Amino acid sequence: MKLSEKQKQIFAAEGHLLVAGGPGSGKTTISILKAAQAAETRLRPSQEILFLSFARATISRVIEAIENEHDIDPVIKRRIHVETYHSFFWRLLNAHGYLLGLPRSLAILTPAGEAIALSNIRNSFEAEKKLTSEQKIDKRAQLQKERERQARNEGRVSFDLFARYVAELLERSDRLRKLIAIRYPLIVLDEFQDTNADQWRVVRQLGREATLMALADPEQRIYDWIGADPARLDQFRMEFMHTEVDMQGDNHRSNGTDILLFGNDVLKGKFTKNEYVGIEVNTYPANENQALATLMTTTYAIRKRLVASNQKGWSLAVLVPTKKMTRLVSDAFREPPEKLTPIHHMASIDLDAAILAAEVVSYLLQPPSLFHLEGFIDLICNYFRGKGGDDPSKTDLAKADSIRKAFAKYREKKSAGQAVPANSIAVAMVASYEAACAAVFTGDPEKDWVSIRKALDGGPCTRLKSIAIEVRNIRLLERGTQLRQDLSKNWRDFGGYKDALAITQQAFVREHFSTQSKPEQGVIVMNMHKAKGKQFDEVIIFEGWPRYVNKEIIANPDRIVRGNDRKNADSQSRQNMRVSITRGKRTTTILTPDNDPCVLLF
Repeated sequence: MKLSEKQKQIFAAEGHLLVAGGPGSGKTTISILKAAQAAETRLRPSQEILFLSFARATISRVIEAIENEHDIDPVIKRRIHVETYHSFFWRLLNAHGYLLGLPRSLAILTPAGEAIALSNIRNSFEAEKKLTSEQKIDKRAQLQKERERQARNEGRVSFDLFARYVAELLERSDRLRKLIAIRYPLIVLDEFQDTNADQWRVVRQLGREATLMALADPEQRIYDWIGADPARLDQFRMEFMHTEVDMQGDNHRSNGTDILLFGNDVLKGKFTKNEYVGIEVNTYPANENQALATLMTTTYAIRKRLVASNQKGWSLAVLVPTKKMTRLVSDAFREPPEKLTPIHHMASIDLDAAILAAEVVSYLLQPPSLFHLEGFIDLICNYFRGKGGDDPSKTDLAKADSIRKAFAKYREKKSAGQAVPANSIAVAMVASYEAACAAVFTGDPEKDWVSIRKALDGGPCTRLKSIAIEVRNIRLLERGTQLRQDLSKNWRDFGGYKDALAITQQAFVREHFSTQSKPEQGVIVMNMHKAKGKQFDEVIIFEGWPRYVNKEIIANPDRIVRGNDRKNADSQSRQNMRVSITRGKRTTTILTPDNDPCVLLF
């Protein structure tokens, strides 16, 4: 590989290193080559280079890049260990957490489980936007106290506590810091600009013994709301004697286009050209049907263009501003308006609801027992308490309470030999439950899973129908997946799915730390925040539209800038837009309403 002068600087650098660069500047590629160089020249037996990043998709791309780098010897490749920050923190915490007074046996409190555990506290407060500053502080304190209680009393640790506990471990244990440095003498920190305060505490301690290589894009900090600090790079500069290399003018991802220039101009709020190569801005009429129809026809055209290119593994991302729009677009692609053809795609949605729905289905795979119905009701209540994640709706929480009360009344009537009122929600729920229990299984997990889902969908209970719809978003039962293999083995060992619920729960814990996900291909729909660290052949950015009454805007949801109001066009919204624009390698197409276009574009 022919190296630029900046890349030569990186290779020649000794000690701590800070590499700053924009999207597609080659930070990841050069860090891999630097890691390989270090692995070949510095490592002793049993030592490895540690490469940390936030997103599993980024990790997968790094692993793929390492595997495809022909200049690196296969033996050296195996000495570069790639994982997420969370995975690394969990390994340390699980092994050494007892030093902080945590139980010897720890389990992960997954986001779905945390949503259930914290739902009562969240329900005791009004919606976030209605809270005073004092109430917000009180709410955060109560939530944190419950997380701590879950960890210290029950050994269930939420992701939010990983970095805090690991920071405490490393701050208090010289021996542990030295052991980590002995194993990993060089640690690469991807997306360093997005580390929060506790993660920075960990980095400071790691850097006392090991050599750090921090990769950062100062303009790609889109996680201020969860603790990323604009001063982080300056803190690194002050903390460590280091070499710094600035690659922000380089662009390898979208070379030959103006995509990066346009993204930078959006960030600055000042456009330097009338037209940008690789950027298309199109408008649509401000109503749902025509907006979605425009999106679909645009997607058809770009997909056709990519297919005609004969490129293997092409990718087209449809990026939207909100979680709600991710589902809206995915539903429209799956079941489009009349005369339009469905678009095969993958949707990257928050899976709290789908995971809890999957627990219901997996439980129904298990053989009925004395308390099987009670366990089923518990999982249904958990579904409604946790499906909203960290923003549960009062309606869902009320549904959980009403189900619990209705079932208690149902049991009371049954025990007394009395008739249960026909309008009780428990009647329809039990009827759907019994239909699912009557399903005949084949030993093929995918087929049996679908039979349960269909039983719930075809039953009389509307609440269970919603679970059947939600569970369609789970894609862990494809051939060759670990969940499918584990369920098949359970069937062979016991003649039934004796441990289906535990197997499914473990599969989702494992999925949080998996580095085996394939790079996205085909059409992918996702929230703009989720696109960070990824790249696609082409990108469509699609935002919502204003709602009018008597020619006046009464609502403007799902916009890139909140309400599409210029006073809300802050650095955070501009950085988010820049990240989304610069995901595209060839073309980025922006779709915005014709009568109220995105304020960042004009």
